[in-house]
Amino acid sequence: MPDDKHDDPAYERARKRVEELRGFYTHLGVYLAIMLGLFLINILANPRVLWFLWPAIGWGVFVLFHGVTVWLEGGVGRRWEERKTRQFMERERSRWGPQPPQSRAR
Repeated sequence: MPDDKHDDPAYERARKRVEELRGFYTHLGVYLAIMLGLFLINILANPRVLWFLWPAIGWGVFVLFHGVTVWLEGGVGRRWEERKTRQFMERERSRWGPQPPQSRAR
């Protein structure tokens, strides 16, 4: 029996979404681990000057942007696009019926 899941567009979209999420979680995990290490080095070496905050803020901005692109583009953004597409399709169907306007003119 052939495996048809790779030909299914829904499967491919879901697989791509999982890859995007995994990439973000990996990025976030590496960021947290390295920032913890820098924090410990900073506290042990010179607790008066909190220099670890500069790389934490700088890299944190990129982690934030990565999260926004994954969550808004993959979640809210795509859902909004799909919802609006359905709304426009329903409006067209209610206006013209199941046939597009060109085919009714004949």
